[in-house]
Amino acid sequence: MNVQQIITDVVVLGAGVFLALIAIYYVLKNDIQRFFNLKTIELNKESRAHILPLRLQAHERLIIFVDRINPANLLVRLHQQGIAIATLQAGILNEVRSEYQHNITQQLYVNSETWNVVRKLKDDSIAMINNAVQNIPAEANGIELSKAILQHMASIDENPYDLTIELIKKDIQKLF
Repeated sequence: MNVQQIITDVVVLGAGVFLALIAIYYVLKNDIQRFFNLKTIELNKESRAHILPLRLQAHERLIIFVDRINPANLLVRLHQQGIAIATLQAGILNEVRSEYQHNITQQLYVNSETWNVVRKLKDDSIAMINNAVQNIPAEANGIELSKAILQHMASIDENPYDLTIELIKKDIQKLF
């Protein structure tokens, strides 16, 4: 055999193998694609199964946060007999900020809209406390501040704390 014949045979054999591989690829293409799609779906289901408990826990934490900064609950927890306005105000503001900082990472697991409402509720709560203090004489005691805050809450048509909890519950329902 000469070199030219060997090269021709190798080229023909290579072309035949190449054409056979292309034919096999086109025959199995749909099966290969289906396999990778199923793997992707399995991974998505797995990741959702791991994230769902974290998301539920985040919603639970936010409901607790909203309940804890609700003035009705906050004032009962922090009020002491004969407490000064400035002391009560500082305690309330510290409690709200501390609770918020403790729960700030929950925003990873909740809807952005829900998180924005929770953050605004925190800011509005702080503003409400500060506004209530401005309308009370400095020599008054903590009971006067508590009354002013609770009267303001009673004058609001819809309780923002209850509305925020309802929004969080709706966000939870979207998970299922």
